[in-house]
Amino acid sequence: MKIWFNRWFTTVSHYIEMIRDNPDNRKFTIYGTSPNKDALYLQYCDKAFTEPELSGDEYIAFCLEFCETHGIDIFIPRKENVLISKRLADFEKIGVKVLVCPDAELMEKMDNKALAYRTIMEKAEKEGPIFSIPEHYVVNTLAEFKSACERLTEKGHKVCFKPVIGEGANGFRVIKDEIDSVNQLFHHGTSFRMPYRYACEILGQQETFPDLMVLEYLEGREYSIDCLATPDRLLAAIPRLKGDGRIRELVDHQELIQLAHRFHLEFKLPYIFNIQLKYNNGIPKLLEINPRMSGGMHISCLSGINMPYLAIKILLGEKIEAVSPRFGIRASHLEREMILKDDWCQAP
Repeated sequence: MKIWFNRWFTTVSHYIEMIRDNPDNRKFTIYGTSPNKDALYLQYCDKAFTEPELSGDEYIAFCLEFCETHGIDIFIPRKENVLISKRLADFEKIGVKVLVCPDAELMEKMDNKALAYRTIMEKAEKEGPIFSIPEHYVVNTLAEFKSACERLTEKGHKVCFKPVIGEGANGFRVIKDEIDSVNQLFHHGTSFRMPYRYACEILGQQETFPDLMVLEYLEGREYSIDCLATPDRLLAAIPRLKGDGRIRELVDHQELIQLAHRFHLEFKLPYIFNIQLKYNNGIPKLLEINPRMSGGMHISCLSGINMPYLAIKILLGEKIEAVSPRFGIRASHLEREMILKDDWCQAP
């Protein structure tokens, strides 16, 4: 079977290796594409191609053509995964199974942090709360940003902000009162903390800017829960504690595991998804829902569960045996050099 990964994180290289090293000894040919011919995950693929800088319907047309040209059986998208979910029927017509939530409306809501909060709060009004939601405002002008910061500060919150649509920590900043000291400049490197005045100067460059979420900053520990599921059943929920630096720990945290089960019971996201929460005064509050494989899921797979391969089996309609993750595992990672293969990437 031929599997295609389009424009992924570098850590997808781990998922490619897990799919190859599957317990059924099933053979796959892995295709990868990226606009950057030196994207490291391409080095792990059997066949690698550059892809054009397109978006929207033009990119979907490229995806469909790529699948037909190369006889792709399974497509695991990251770029444009919301739009791909809306166009699943077009891929099904050419015999391609796509590892993406088939509920395009739900996919779109979960991909947008503000919509995800609103959807979860609306559900809570009818059926009781699943998650506690941080106090927040969505703004797109400097005046709205200032007002949101003022209201949160008056309530005693430290303030942070992040784009409504984004991945990882891109665009995330915490507002601080003071500018950097000489000591910070020389000894602490670049920080995600930003003086309020500087944030206003940046945002004031435009009359409007893309939607920004301004919210209370949560001081406690952050957890990322990687989940494996069919539409009807959550098979595994693995809480991953983000420790100091690069330390991560897989924890048997029953409160978080039960939250994941309640979320899946209500929303029925299939295959793989990720829930990020942070504690504040003993209360776990939702950061975001990622309706896809997370960038750090390979750490959760140290639990003994091959999540990428099992997700493929679910996609293919195959039976999954009961899984039981191992907890108590602490992990970190070293950076490693890689010699790049010459002329590895082809034109699509």
